[in-house]
Amino acid sequence: MRRLLAGRLLQGLAVLWIVATFTFTLLHLAPGDPYSYHGDRRIAPEILAHWRHVYCLDRPLPAQYGCYLASLARGDLGFSISQSRPVRDILIDYVPRTLELMTLALLLSFAVGIALGVLEARRRGTFADWGSRGIALFFYSMPDFWLALMLALVFAYWLPIFPISGIENVIDAPTFDRWQRMGDHLRHLVLPVTTLVLMMCAGIARFQRAAMLDVIRLEFVVTARAKGVSENVIARHHVLRNALLPIITLAGLTLPMLLGGAVLVELVFSWPGMGYVTATAIGSRDYALVTSSVLVTSALVVVGTIAADLLYALADPRVRAA
Repeated sequence: MRRLLAGRLLQGLAVLWIVATFTFTLLHLAPGDPYSYHGDRRIAPEILAHWRHVYCLDRPLPAQYGCYLASLARGDLGFSISQSRPVRDILIDYVPRTLELMTLALLLSFAVGIALGVLEARRRGTFADWGSRGIALFFYSMPDFWLALMLALVFAYWLPIFPISGIENVIDAPTFDRWQRMGDHLRHLVLPVTTLVLMMCAGIARFQRAAMLDVIRLEFVVTARAKGVSENVIARHHVLRNALLPIITLAGLTLPMLLGGAVLVELVFSWPGMGYVTATAIGSRDYALVTSSVLVTSALVVVGTIAADLLYALADPRVRAA
């Protein structure tokens, strides 16, 4: 187990270095710099030149890359020019909101997806199987931003049931008690979380269905059925427990898709998370904030993948013995 963890950590660090280098290079090779877009024309050129020198923007690209790596080694993520405060403070404000959205969406997606997969496998070839797969495929085929817009149109405009943007009712929130504030926050979560769940649960359901059908054909299931064990007990205690092993790996692979979808979903619903702040930072060419956001997002994917590998090793002794 320790050997597996050490290898995954080294691979994760290599991935983070490649992502940081690639993002840094793309941003700095583009024409201009943050002060070309964010700077006020009334500011004296001498002042702009001074700040370009402070942030190493007046040096060759290899020297800028050296400054960037030195800052990362010190734990300094830089200063956001667009928001006029340290990037670390911005991440402290925005990362928890994205983690909240992702965690709820991930848990609900796997709960709904696994339940649908079990239903489809047990009712294989019936109307319930075809209907469930057809509806799930319909939502899975829709672009995430279009699905978010349609949910906002139906449930926030035509049927004003849920709020359309933000994380709270900014007008009434100061008068709410703790439970009212919590309920208001949950209402703001419904539409973005539902969008992500509908986008992901179809793939999980198909994967779970295939895993269930593979296990159903194995000898120990046939033996249990021959002994007179009920189909419900076979499905819960024999088939499902063994069919869940591949789903652990799928959890790590789902994180990149979830993060990619969260960017557009946060933009549509104005959810103040990492996707929202990264999109606004790209528009203002905020080098420090964009690179740090991409690096944090990549770190979340790496951590999720390592966690999935460790869970799989804990669930399957053959992996630990390899």
